[in-house]
Amino acid sequence: MRTLFKIMDLKNFTSAISQIAEEKGISQEKVFETIEFAISAAYKKDYGKKGQIIKAKLDPQTGQVKFWQVRQVLDDSMIYSEEELEKLKEKEIEPVEGKTRFNPERHIMLEDAKKISPKIKAGEDLEEVLETREDYGRIAAQTAKQVILQKIREAEKETVMTEFKDKEGEIVSGIVQRVEPGKIFFDLGKTLGLMSREEQIPGEFYRPGQRLRVFILKVEESTKGPVIFLSRAYPKFISKLFELEVPEILAGSVSINSIAREPGSRTKIAVSSNQDGVDPIGSLVGQRGTRISAVINELGGEKIDAIEYSENTERYIANSLSPARVLEVKILPKNKALVTVQEDQLSLAIGKDGQNVRLAAKLTGWKIDVRPPVEEAEEAEEAEEQEKGEEEEKKPKAKKKKKEEKTEEKEVENKEETKQE
Repeated sequence: MRTLFKIMDLKNFTSAISQIAEEKGISQEKVFETIEFAISAAYKKDYGKKGQIIKAKLDPQTGQVKFWQVRQVLDDSMIYSEEELEKLKEKEIEPVEGKTRFNPERHIMLEDAKKISPKIKAGEDLEEVLETREDYGRIAAQTAKQVILQKIREAEKETVMTEFKDKEGEIVSGIVQRVEPGKIFFDLGKTLGLMSREEQIPGEFYRPGQRLRVFILKVEESTKGPVIFLSRAYPKFISKLFELEVPEILAGSVSINSIAREPGSRTKIAVSSNQDGVDPIGSLVGQRGTRISAVINELGGEKIDAIEYSENTERYIANSLSPARVLEVKILPKNKALVTVQEDQLSLAIGKDGQNVRLAAKLTGWKIDVRPPVEEAEEAEEAEEQEKGEEEEKKPKAKKKKKEEKTEEKEVENKEETKQE
């Protein structure tokens, strides 16, 4: 069998290389390297020896291939003696770093290497040109084919790993390929992504062929190739969706300071302006609510509260309880805050099953206690009564002490009178 380059027209061959590179998403240089490796494997199979290191170089202009045998140059200090090899075999000595067993197919002694290349040094590789061959047997050709397929698969995996590793923390568009109990597989183009049950939006229905935006949570290497973990429940998914819809965020004039989310139900997002004249809430909402509506639609109707961030803690906590109107915020020890609202705003501030106050606490990082003004007045009265009670307790003690002091004074006076008599 003649070489691939003699059978195939060179122009068609180059075109095939370009097509492979484009389809697999790998560089033409990588494809050429793969083919050169395969040719060298075929050459070694038919004309080489076991243990030899043979390299091939393909000239894309002419289609000609050259071959080299590579051997490492060693001196006496870099190889084990027969006596040392026996001791190693019996485990009488430990292996020495920098020393190896001499193999004539892989190594050459320095004095012999200098006869071929006078300037070569110990530790370097000596490349010896081999005779070019054009005819290969069936087994050698099959070996070359297997090597090409394997190397291209490895190159594909490496390309996918590099590409998606760079996209960690970003949003990509994917198509639901298949749905299995507890996990969804998305077609991301070059590979599949996996979304576990924990990263799915509760109540969201997924069907094959459905196109959705997903957040790349992390990329891990496995024996079968890279594994792309996806999410639609991660809080940062919200901020990335707003980055796509709100140009002011990408421009840096509006910042997202904090996000608190209960996927599928409700999200609170705190934003601030970095530029005078820019309304952060208005930027998120958009004209007639178009921007925030686009995000809500992507999330299947999840409610979103846009909150204005403030460096003032009291104001920030008050804003976080939106849409409820807050009367007063008191900062207490141990990262606690007491919030006063009108009676008719209490249920709104707390929210259904405590959701609003719970999300506000997550957003601000403060433990928030919401109460109406009446309770606060009652607490003040209780505190007053407690103070009065303490004062009342102190009064008898003071009277008793005063009485004791008078008794002591009288006793001293009586003793002095007795002495005088």
